Amino acid sequence: MAHGHKSDEKVVYVGDSRVVKKTHRPLPRDYSSYPGKSEAFIPNFLLKEWMVAVVVLVGILVLVMSDPAPLGYPADPKNTQFIPMPDWYFLFMYQLLKYPYTSDQYVVLGTVVVPGLLFGGLLLAPFLDSGKERRFYKRPIASSLMILSLIACTYLTYTSWAHYEHELADKNIIPEHIKREEELQAAKGSASGGGGAKTSTKAAAIVAADDPGAEIYKKATCVSCHGGNLKGMPSSGIPALLGVGDKHSKDEILGIVKNGKGNMGAQYQANIDKGLTDADIDKLADWLSRQKKAE
Repeated sequence: MAHGHKSDEKVVYVGDSRVVKKTHRPLPRDYSSYPGKSEAFIPNFLLKEWMVAVVVLVGILVLVMSDPAPLGYPADPKNTQFIPMPDWYFLFMYQLLKYPYTSDQYVVLGTVVVPGLLFGGLLLAPFLDSGKERRFYKRPIASSLMILSLIACTYLTYTSWAHYEHELADKNIIPEHIKREEELQAAKGSASGGGGAKTSTKAAAIVAADDPGAEIYKKATCVSCHGGNLKGMPSSGIPALLGVGDKHSKDEILGIVKNGKGNMGAQYQANIDKGLTDADIDKLADWLSRQKKAE
């Protein structure tokens, strides 16, 4: 009736089953002869690492839920001033693809070969560096590759971000997610600040449509973005010019034409190149300053 090969094996009955009583437990392995090791990797060490990973993951999830990711405007292929940027952990690869030897006809080198060597090296690292030594200065090859990789990733990431900020400053652009967040906060503030006098909801219309300034506007660079109806493209961050006279005076509009504002760069020289004169630009600014909402 006994289980196993031994006929004299003691059997302990538990309920209706027959379970062999274990008289000894396997002793843990002695790791004192292995420098840096004190326990079995599976399951002891792996279980502790898994528990730490769970705590970190929960912390990340809490941060994600408490602070939603900033969103820009819906994608608009006609918005030529938008500067695409990847997430921070891909900035080094993004910067790598800007160099001539990893782009254009060498794009396969930048997108397949170099990343393949990097990730392939990580996969082969346990096999290439199989020594028992764990002090980094006693492992010159592994330590050199690690330090070189850290320096390269840090440099490429910093260079990519610095170039992006330089582009924003050079083109006088406010990132879409920042601009949209400011607009949402302003909308919330205006919605919650009730109790005041009601403002007119009548839609603005083009003022003095037969004015010479209107004809100049059709020839100026303004029309390419703000449109012939002065409604702009709010979804792309291009404001409407209807009612612009309520916000800016003639002199302020001239300043915007010459110096730019927000996402729009200076337009003075571009209009001169299109054949407009200083007198035309003055008339255009005067006409735009008269674009006010109906009372």
